[in-house]
Amino acid sequence: MDHLKIALTQMTSVDDLEENLKTIFLLLKKLSPEEVSAVFFPENCLFMRLKEGEKIEGIELNHFAFLKLSEWSVKNKTALHLGSVPIREKDSLFNGTVWINSHGEVSVSYRKIHLFDIQLENQKPIRESDIFSRGEGPKILNLNEWKLGQSICYDLRFSDLYHYYARQHVDAILIPSAFLVKTGQAHWDILMRARAIESQCYVIASAQAGLHKSSRGQRETYGHSVVIDPWGTIIVELIDSPALQIVDLQKSRIQAVRTQIPMKNHRRGPFGPS
Repeated sequence: MDHLKIALTQMTSVDDLEENLKTIFLLLKKLSPEEVSAVFFPENCLFMRLKEGEKIEGIELNHFAFLKLSEWSVKNKTALHLGSVPIREKDSLFNGTVWINSHGEVSVSYRKIHLFDIQLENQKPIRESDIFSRGEGPKILNLNEWKLGQSICYDLRFSDLYHYYARQHVDAILIPSAFLVKTGQAHWDILMRARAIESQCYVIASAQAGLHKSSRGQRETYGHSVVIDPWGTIIVELIDSPALQIVDLQKSRIQAVRTQIPMKNHRRGPFGPS
């Protein structure tokens, strides 16, 4: 398939799963049946921890939220990519992507490799590793003969992951995110565009945006959900939240860029210590 029609979303999730699920269905109502092949949601789309250090119980795959979304996927013949949720697997908790295909099958398609443990100047530390186990490796998702390399938010800073996907000739890279405002203003645009340029593929990055607030706490995220083409051009950028926009991706655009600059013929490495 030369064309892949997808929906990019932006959300302002909170620490209330049912409220977030309402927002997801509000966005899905904007679509007609079979209008797109898949809808892409941001990191923390079903639950966002607003109080640092607070325990997260996690969600298992038999949770009613996934069952309701699975029913929607079957009815509308459209897949759903839940950028990340706190997924409970036996005794471990992962920041993981849940993929619901158009047949309603629910699976964990990727587990975040690089956990967000940082200390920005004049801000409280954030430590994902206090609650999450890390994923073990890259995962490629196949959708209508398109190869999609998966990642989540902080993974964006680690180029080795995307070099792997470039060597696998993926057609798009998925980077669902919940970027902080400070780091988003400094790094979001340049890193997203770099990933598209160096991999010569599309970047699809659904993001959290705005002020997330509840009785337990608050945080603010940068937003600016984007789709970037293989030349590094931003073709869609979302400002409002919640929001959804349909985007038409074309393999011919990927091939045109790769023909002009045939990086696959020039790649060397990987490089390491001698």
